[in-house]
Amino acid sequence: MPVKKKAAPKKIKVEALSKELKTDVKELLSILKDLDINAKTKASSIDEESAKLITELIKSGKSKKQEPAAVKTAKAPAEKASPEPAAVIELPPAETAPMPPAAAVSNKIVALSEKEISVKDLAARLEVRPVDLIKQLLLEGILATINQRINFEIASKAALKLGIDLVYEEKASEKIDACRTVDKSKLVTRPPIVTVMGHVDHGKTKLLDAIRKTNVIDTEAGGITQHIGAYQVEINGRQITFLDTPGHEAFTALRARGANVTDIVVLVVAADDGIMPQTKEAIDHAKASNVPIIVAINKIDKPDASPDRVKQQLSEFDLTPEEWGGSTVTVGVSALKGTGIESLLEMILLMADMQELKANPSCPAAGVIIESYMDKSMGPVATVIVQEGTLRVGDAFYSGGTSGKIRALINDKGKRISKAGPAFPIKILGISSVPQSGDVFKVMPSEKEARTIAEQNSQSQDQSKLRGKVISLEDFSQKVKSGDEVKGLNLIIKADVHGSQEALVSSLEELSAGNIKTNIIRNSTGNITQGDIMLSKASEAIIVGFNVDFEGETKALADSEGVDVRMYSIIYEVIDDIKMALEGMLEPEYEEAVTAHAAVRQMFKYSKVGTIAGCIVSDGKVVRGSKARVLRNSEKIAEGAISTLKRFKDDVKEVAAGLECGITISNFDGLKVEDVIEQFEMRVKKKHVKA
Repeated sequence: MPVKKKAAPKKIKVEALSKELKTDVKELLSILKDLDINAKTKASSIDEESAKLITELIKSGKSKKQEPAAVKTAKAPAEKASPEPAAVIELPPAETAPMPPAAAVSNKIVALSEKEISVKDLAARLEVRPVDLIKQLLLEGILATINQRINFEIASKAALKLGIDLVYEEKASEKIDACRTVDKSKLVTRPPIVTVMGHVDHGKTKLLDAIRKTNVIDTEAGGITQHIGAYQVEINGRQITFLDTPGHEAFTALRARGANVTDIVVLVVAADDGIMPQTKEAIDHAKASNVPIIVAINKIDKPDASPDRVKQQLSEFDLTPEEWGGSTVTVGVSALKGTGIESLLEMILLMADMQELKANPSCPAAGVIIESYMDKSMGPVATVIVQEGTLRVGDAFYSGGTSGKIRALINDKGKRISKAGPAFPIKILGISSVPQSGDVFKVMPSEKEARTIAEQNSQSQDQSKLRGKVISLEDFSQKVKSGDEVKGLNLIIKADVHGSQEALVSSLEELSAGNIKTNIIRNSTGNITQGDIMLSKASEAIIVGFNVDFEGETKALADSEGVDVRMYSIIYEVIDDIKMALEGMLEPEYEEAVTAHAAVRQMFKYSKVGTIAGCIVSDGKVVRGSKARVLRNSEKIAEGAISTLKRFKDDVKEVAAGLECGITISNFDGLKVEDVIEQFEMRVKKKHVKA
């Protein structure tokens, strides 16, 4: 039959193809395996389309050294190198086969929540054969194997050619309150969760000690709280949950990871000391969290106590007391004598009633990890706050990249209990590994499901997600430009002297563009501290430094957390940049950064890739797919990308300083002994204006 006659020529044996391409059979089988083409021996047959793809792959690799002048480096993938990037080539125009019109393919939309994805996983999402996707990537100038990762930009272009619209969709943050929408009738009033903050030695722990009527402070080293404790107290038949943090930095660190646990902040201020530097920082952190603040004026029993002076100081920070016509609740207390404790608790319950705090105790439990550690006898231990549902012994759960099954629940009194409801602080046992503070935990129907999600989280989490959301001034400007809904631009101002600080604040507060305004969440004098970085990360704020520097290791922290710190010495530069950002006109500037050098020591012939340079990495870390230039006698003679990187016979992603490796440069086959390969990348230029 005619069908059979047509089918015969569409098959070709691996051995015949290897002879045609003058390639070793073992190498050809290895390539076929990478492309997910089923061929186990030289006698195996592959279809004609696969054979054409292999031919294009191998010939395009050889054409790089035959016609280096006709080849150009594709810019998009080189600028955004993936962890395991694909080699970048540019095919001659004659070889680019026209694709069928998009209308001929079902034009569907596929959402992708990853910024980088392997070719194999992308093909599965698009519901196309990996071979077809690899072929399309090849036509786009990207040489990628089935297990290599490509960025979203490249993936979307390839998908579009296949008639599929690929859209990026950010992973929704863990919705703890998702079960509230199921049945409103099941919502019940829950206890408020209160965080106590204040200056060191102003009596935070002693106040909690008085509230709990137990002596916890004696167990703390040096009388200073060493860990985050969660306690629950009862008054008039109602419960209140307290978080005792080792400082406002810990409170903000939880917020930076998305854990908005607190309902009310109690700010402890000593009546004899008044507002101190740490108190000012605590006020900034509490305000940034957008939760009600109750001020507990402690030590009112001391002879030199002056509550009115404290209230006067509070007014200077927009915390005007109620009795002075403001809205801030202040309560005079003495933790030592127990004076005013009951009034403080009543005020907390009154404020909680105004907020109408509710939760659903009947849905699967979910909450936040407050602290975690490894215990020698009990293994991984975590203190959690249940925010929705009821947590029970035997529940399977996951938290970030960890999972487990609840073996025991221990309350704040050290007693084992069988279940814990909303707003209940509890210590849990039965975790596979120590989770991270601030991570959400969720109960699942089975251990298998919990373990599967934990493994997926572990694989997909990258450092930017772990650090929480950060934003640059350019990011904000682009959001405004694209019409995204933005409420305002959060700023932290640090200046060298009070005069500069006042001038900056007054100038920036006046700036606005339509409904978009600046929101200065902290302004002070002095160098930029680690506390500023933490507050910036938690509040998605830009730090503006005016004639100041970084304190200690703060710069390293800012770099690792990705916080945008902009240094200025001319006030008009500050105003211009912020104004342009508000108007959506600020574009990022890029600068080149040299990241590594490798010296060529010897040349080798390798059948798969041609000539490869044996090198030793002199500094930095060489990464496959990175942009690089070849220097000969200190002069640039070629530029491309590191398309091949080997350690001995193995392909590797990166090679550290002091190690030997094999390197080939895309579009260039003229490397010689004593040449230097200089790796570089384009980075967003940080604003650092000098007078």
